[in-house]
This record gives sequence, structure tokens and C-alpha cells, in this order.
Amino acid sequence: METLGDGVFPEEVVIQIMARLPVKSLFRSKTVCKLWYMLSSDKYFIQLYNEVSRKSHMTLVEISDSSDSKSSLICVDNLRGVSEFSLDFLNDRVKVRASCNGLLCCSSITDKGVLYVCNPVTRKFRLLPRSRERPVTRFYPDGEATLVGLASDSTFEKFNVVLAGCHRTFGHRPDGRFICLVFDSELNKWRKFMSFQDDHFTHMNKNQVVFVNNALHWLTASSTYILVLDLSCDIWRKKPLPDDLVYGMGNRIYLLDFNGCLSVIQISEAWMNIWVLKDYWIDEWHMVDKVSLRCIRGMVPGIFPISQTSEYVFLATHKQVLVYHRRSRVWKEMYTVKHSSTLPLWFSAYAYRTTMFSCN
Repeated sequence: METLGDGVFPEEVVIQIMARLPVKSLFRSKTVCKLWYMLSSDKYFIQLYNEVSRKSHMTLVEISDSSDSKSSLICVDNLRGVSEFSLDFLNDRVKVRASCNGLLCCSSITDKGVLYVCNPVTRKFRLLPRSRERPVTRFYPDGEATLVGLASDSTFEKFNVVLAGCHRTFGHRPDGRFICLVFDSELNKWRKFMSFQDDHFTHMNKNQVVFVNNALHWLTASSTYILVLDLSCDIWRKKPLPDDLVYGMGNRIYLLDFNGCLSVIQISEAWMNIWVLKDYWIDEWHMVDKVSLRCIRGMVPGIFPISQTSEYVFLATHKQVLVYHRRSRVWKEMYTVKHSSTLPLWFSAYAYRTTMFSCN
């Protein structure tokens, strides 16, 4: 039992309250009493905390100062505002490559081919072993994988990292093969398989990889279908987009997560239309929202959706992060860059949520 003033709260009520605290506040509270100290290592509480946090998506932005070689991570939360994270515990200069369920996949800037998976809140990380295939020297055109995906299952505390791209042999041109390397955290090793793909991706397509149904999903540059990697059988396949999408000049399409479902957002000059894949197996898409962009008309050409829930949508521009509240239909500015950034915010913005996943 925990006592507060004249009232008495059952232990389960206290646990439910604690499960809704930010991770940083939770760790600070460990000194209050024995129960609170034990919570951070209790399997039931960790599972509960991760389950609750699934409903609270945020936007994580990697900001590079033009006057400094270092970058910082800004987390924009609809409820708690703006907070800053540091990846200095990695003891390396890194860039974020993917985000999934509270974990980040980062690549070393100084040592090409070195990858980390970390939890920026708990400051726990895992240095991934190098692949025997030496993937950095096998990818075309610049040694970097075309696609980097992170699949994090917080229920079973395991993850996969995916590197995929066109293959080439030293001294030769690309041979048309699409090489895919998958790291398994349980086995602590990479596996490899080949396929033949002729897909192209924009920068935003690469950033907005969605993990649902044990598969990673990318929208192709042509916006004609979704490329799917099924991690249960290492097979690439294609998934259709909504039939009522409008193509042509001025219409941009993005792929996001929506409470554990695939979602497509289309932005035109005047509207933001949102579809959700209600039935994954029969490809049944439903339009769930149609949002007027009239009050932010001047921003529309440079605005990009980053993350969403049933209550709000986060979007990034060159220097701002905005949130759209779906019930009240109100727009709000959440963050503005104070200095001269080398890249626009949307270039390095990711969907994010806090978790107690240790990953090491």
C-alpha cells in the first residue's frame, strides 16, 4: 500500500500511475521507496509501461548546427512539450538511421559499417557485430545500404536490423541483385538473402519505414505500391495503396503508423487525407480523416507528416514541428529551430515513443 495525505491507494493504482510517467521521471523516483525502486526491473511493469507508451507517439528530430560538427536529438511530445536527448553514451559520432518502438538504430560517422541499437532514455545500447559479408563494401553506389530498417518487439524484448540495397562485386557494375542482411538480436548474428528488385526511394521514403505484423514497409518513390519485407520468412512482396488516392502534380504521399496499423497520408495544396489499412490481409483501406490545410497554406509545399495517433498528427517543416489536434481541429506550433540548421527538420525526423526496452 502507498499512502498520500489522508487517502490510501492500492498498489495496482500506484503501478498504473507510474506506468504513465516519462522514463526519466520514473528512474528518478526509484529513491522514494522499495516498491518504486523494484518497478524498473519488474517484468510485469515493464510490459505494462511499454503497452501504455504505444498510444503516445512523439517526433524525434536530429538537429545539426551549422557552426558545430555535433548533432543533438530533440523529442517533441504533445503532452510534455520539448526535451533534449544525448547519444554521448555511445562515445561515437553517429547519425540516426531508423526508429522503432523506443529504440534507435545509429551508424557511426567516423567508422563506416559500425552500427548501434540504443534506447536514448535508459542510455542502454548494443554494438552490432560486423557482418562477414562486409555489407559496407558491397552496396552500390556509395557503400551505404539503400534501406535501413529496425524491427523492435518490446513484448518479447528482441529486435532485427535490416540493411538492403543493390549488390556489386569489387571492380564491377551492379549486377541487378538486391542484397538483404538481417541482424537477429536473439542469435546475435546476421543472415543474408538475395532477390531481384528494381525499386527506388526518396529520402522520406527511406526514413518512414513502418513495422507492423512482423514486417517492415517502405513506400516506393513512384508511390504506386508499398514494398514489404516479411521477417518471418525473409520474402519481399508488394502491397497495394488505397484505390482512391489522387496522383499528379501537387499530391504527395507518405507512409506512417497508425496505432499499430499501416496508414497513408496524402497532402495536396488544400487537403490532408488520411487512410488506415483496417484489414491487413485483404488490403482493406478506409479513409479516416480529411483535414483542411487552409490555415497553414503558406507552409504546405514544405510540410511533411512524421507521426500520428488517433488524437493528433505531428508534421515537420524546414524549421518547425507542428501538431494537428484531430478532435478540436486546431494547429499548434511545438518547436522552432533557434539557430541555423544545416538540414531542414523533416530531413531527419522520426516517429518515436519512450520504452523501457533495454536492448543489450
